[in-house]
Amino acid sequence: MYAVIRTGGKQYRVAQGDVLRVEKLPQAAGESVTFSDVLLVGGDSLKIGQPLVAGAKVEAKVTDHGAGKKIIIFKFRRRKNYRRKTGHRQPYSTIEITGITG
Repeated sequence: MYAVIRTGGKQYRVAQGDVLRVEKLPQAAGESVTFSDVLLVGGDSLKIGQPLVAGAKVEAKVTDHGAGKKIIIFKFRRRKNYRRKTGHRQPYSTIEITGITG
């Protein structure tokens, strides 16, 4: 059984036991989280939501928090003595899918 969930403005195809990185969640490491924005549930029979599948939930456990690779932003205007260098590391949460109900 698999499902397509929506979190952090992105969609993910998940199955039980999957480990994936999503946008940072407010739960602490070790806590469980429930995703109710389920767009599709597949397996023996396919259930497609319009836009969400009624009564479907995906249970997950937050295993870790972290920050991604640093991205350098360099702004430059030639002949104007204008240079700005900044960096950004996008925060993420690592989750493990524990169950899908639908």
